[in-house]
Amino acid sequence: MKKLLLPIIMISSYFAAQAPAGYYDGTTGLTGYALKSKLHDIISAKNINWHYGDLTNYYNQTDLDKYYDHDASNTTILLDMYSEIPTGPDAYEYTTANIIGSASAEGLGWNREHMMPQSTFYSNYPMYSDLFYVVPTDARINQLRSNYPYGIVGSTIYYTFTNTSRIGNCAIPGMTYTGRVYEPINEFKGDVARSLLYFAVRYEGKLGTFNFNNNANPVSDTNPLDGTEERAFDPAYVAMLLQWNQQDPVSQKEIDRNNAVYNLQKNRNPFIDNPAWINAIWGQTPDAVVPQTPTNLTVTQNSAYFTTLSWTPSSSTDVIGYKIYQNGTLVGATKNTTFSVDHLTPSTAYTFTVKAYDNGYLLSSDSNIASATTLASDVYAKDLMVTKYLEGTSNNKGLEITNKTGHPVNLSDYRLSIQFYSGTSYYFVDPYELEGTVQNNEAFVVLNPAANFSCYNINQAKFVTAAPQMTFSGSNYLELRYKSSTVDAIGVSGQSNTSTLANVSLYRQPSVTQPTTSFNISEWNSYASDYCQSLGTLSASDVVLAGNDVKIYPNPVHDNIFVNGKVENVKSAQILDFSGKLIYSENLPFKNKKNISVQNLETGSYLLKLDEKVYQFIKK
Repeated sequence: MKKLLLPIIMISSYFAAQAPAGYYDGTTGLTGYALKSKLHDIISAKNINWHYGDLTNYYNQTDLDKYYDHDASNTTILLDMYSEIPTGPDAYEYTTANIIGSASAEGLGWNREHMMPQSTFYSNYPMYSDLFYVVPTDARINQLRSNYPYGIVGSTIYYTFTNTSRIGNCAIPGMTYTGRVYEPINEFKGDVARSLLYFAVRYEGKLGTFNFNNNANPVSDTNPLDGTEERAFDPAYVAMLLQWNQQDPVSQKEIDRNNAVYNLQKNRNPFIDNPAWINAIWGQTPDAVVPQTPTNLTVTQNSAYFTTLSWTPSSSTDVIGYKIYQNGTLVGATKNTTFSVDHLTPSTAYTFTVKAYDNGYLLSSDSNIASATTLASDVYAKDLMVTKYLEGTSNNKGLEITNKTGHPVNLSDYRLSIQFYSGTSYYFVDPYELEGTVQNNEAFVVLNPAANFSCYNINQAKFVTAAPQMTFSGSNYLELRYKSSTVDAIGVSGQSNTSTLANVSLYRQPSVTQPTTSFNISEWNSYASDYCQSLGTLSASDVVLAGNDVKIYPNPVHDNIFVNGKVENVKSAQILDFSGKLIYSENLPFKNKKNISVQNLETGSYLLKLDEKVYQFIKK
């Protein structure tokens, strides 16, 4: 039976009917990578990430074959794109009960296929169990596909399967890669393209941390990701995906699956709702002109563990971002004109430069050099820290993580790790990766999707996941990690922690200002199981350093500190040293001026307190 295609003329009305009202607010008028980034923000917010083991049952909601050989109102048969024969009876069929681990031939059973190979993201959550590209397929074809990319097969054919999909040498026009590819049948090429492009949007901001170059030789590099956050794939591969999207339009099967996955994950594939966005994003033609150089790079805040930079943007109109270099080494990128370089070493000299890059990934020349020597110490936390641990009944599992570092933190390199016991030894499972940004003095919560706390629900949490990290039993050791380094520890590694972590809610004491790699129960206040108060919020005493609405400059300072912002109503200004000793006080300091004299201070680091907000500065 032929696939039920949605006529092109109806796409816009289906888009309006299928996506919840307001879901794509903010996309009007956007094109190119600005549109892609906006879609990323939309589909990445408030997701529910399920455990990999949950997917088998969820396929009964997302992947039943109601479109080809079966009654739409009564089927238990899975739709397998690798074996479906659209024009006649399938050679074999499966229900969810037929799941197996491996197979020596087609037709023996099915398993879960990562359309974007899991080696790309090291099998880490949430990517590992994202329903939009983890689908049920024949186990044998899944095995033989391995981590080969989807593509166009050339003259050398290694396998041809029962529905005529095949594995052969790569013949994608313009591709350097000459190894094997898996080519699906025409009926599902658009489905594949829209799934892979969803991946590129959903995980923007993390793509550069993935295994995008899994072979130093481009001829044999099986991963078409190119390490860029915006374009995502090699240009020749993008061209193929755009072609597949065009030749195989959105089907009723995809529309229904999009809605079913939305019910489970609370996000959507925007290219099923509006496939025209694919060309709007990737159809641009970049120029060959190197962008103008950003200027006036300056250090706007210097601390012990971070330095904040600011610069005047490039005047080129096609600039999509800036790359930041520390001592000549690339350390980050941003779409903004400010950036905090973190994880620095106290009392160390650094130099920084910035380059602009455009939508053709041409780089400008270096900006001017900005230099800074980090402080020996400061009042900020050196990294993120876990501030609440909730181990309650059933699936009541929650963690609160707080940023008191003095700057916004990019979460892309942070992850939660958990240790389990095998019966003979303790081991770590693949971690759950965080993403997005957490602001200074912001606390966020990670919850199990089945949690049922009295004071907090999954709609309020920043991260909701059934990954192993949020299935702790009270005996497990947990870590917050930055890349591969432990930042903060809950429990003791290599032993059962039942005596301290089971059936309790632990709240970090306000006096604890730094994360630690060695768990100490004396740092925590212990409450009963399911206790839940003030989750995801900071008390007034927690907000040590604030001031998003006020800026002080210059910093370091010689004679006068100037302020920029709404300070007319500030009642008092105080200068304190780091011991808390009051050095200077002034009432209504900004009634007739915008500065405070510090020329009589000795050289050193101080705190400026404006009413209840505190700012650190250096007197030269």
